[in-house]
Amino acid sequence: MVVHIVMFEFKQENKTSNIEKTKEMLEALVDKIESLKKMEVGVNFVPSERAFDMSLYSTFDDEDALNRYRVHPEHLKVLNFIKEVTTTSKVVDYLV
Repeated sequence: MVVHIVMFEFKQENKTSNIEKTKEMLEALVDKIESLKKMEVGVNFVPSERAFDMSLYSTFDDEDALNRYRVHPEHLKVLNFIKEVTTTSKVVDYLV
């Protein structure tokens, strides 16, 4: 199994609504992308200099499934929106 984790820091402009919209868009991908087995989207509630605004935890059967997710048109739509409303993102992918 492959775990894919991403953390996002959002721009200040329309931050709350953009976080909510991003969460909804990401969670909708579970029903649209077969290779995506599980997704959990968390919104940070403890302000800190070290904190990001949102995290994404998702799982895939293998690396090929993750790669299919990365190029899936529905994922790319969400990714384009995220790039518009965030300042920073960090990712880690690992095998379990």
